[in-house]
Amino acid sequence: MTSLPKDSLTKKTGDRAGEFSIIRKIFAPLAKDAPGAFGLTDDAASLSPRSGHDLVLTKDTLVEGVHFLSSDPADLVARKVLRVNLSDLAAKGATPIGYLLSCAWPAETTIDFIKSFASGLAADQSEFGLTLLGGDTVRTPGPLTLSVTAIGEVPTGQMLRRSGAQTGDDLYVTGTIGDAFLGLEILQDRLSMDSGEMRTALVAGYQVPSPRVSLGPALRGIAHGSIDVSDGLLADARHLAEASGVKVDLDLKAVPLSTAARASGADLLRLASGGDDYEILFTASADDAETIAELGLKHGVAVHRIGRVQAGEGLSVFDERGNPVDVTIYGYEH
Repeated sequence: MTSLPKDSLTKKTGDRAGEFSIIRKIFAPLAKDAPGAFGLTDDAASLSPRSGHDLVLTKDTLVEGVHFLSSDPADLVARKVLRVNLSDLAAKGATPIGYLLSCAWPAETTIDFIKSFASGLAADQSEFGLTLLGGDTVRTPGPLTLSVTAIGEVPTGQMLRRSGAQTGDDLYVTGTIGDAFLGLEILQDRLSMDSGEMRTALVAGYQVPSPRVSLGPALRGIAHGSIDVSDGLLADARHLAEASGVKVDLDLKAVPLSTAARASGADLLRLASGGDDYEILFTASADDAETIAELGLKHGVAVHRIGRVQAGEGLSVFDERGNPVDVTIYGYEH
């Protein structure tokens, strides 16, 4: 981690903190279990794949005011930036190993904020079994910007891809859809919920997604095409269809919703295009339906069949009567 100007960050007390002090005291402990990270004292990390394995790398960037709110707690922001990357690894069938972290801190960032941020990383490192390997820290005149490059591994040649969907496959999605969209609506005062418990659940869906890192690797050899749901269920179903050169028929009434999402009264089509779900959308042979259900139970993740893969191209959405739905918004456009 390099390049943070010595006088860029100020504690609430007014004391200055330099870049190397921040790295040594706050971030280096996150790398203590990674031999190739060298305690964050070098300019790079060293990582070798295990024999018979491929490395899988993915990168996502989160910008304050775009991907998270200024009011979001620092530890939850840290967990979100890590988890959106872990979701990508899960959809590739990869087991997490480590990550590189880049932080562009606004000048007003406090040491307390950074410490809380690091505590969120530490909590998720423990939960998901990965470690910090290195990264970069800089000062920015713009909003807080965070980027993670996550690294995982799969047995050689077994990474799940978007382009694997096959004609005749069933289409599945994990978890529930729409909670994150509704959580953001609540945080931005566009939606109210009578139940405090449901409100909390929806907000948590937005602030702390649940990457399916346990189930993802279990789908190797079963799932044909796979993608994580980040831009919106409909948008990512269309991405899957395009990459695989097939047509995806999606049954809107089969899209799984949480109790809180159903209670919100929100339009199902809007929930299916809201984004930030970070579930796995995948296809598999109909012959594997029982195995998939068993894997869901084993890993504590609900898995729902929501459609079918056909010959052709693109995405078609159908309502509860089997009639085509006119879709105008598929998901988030960057």
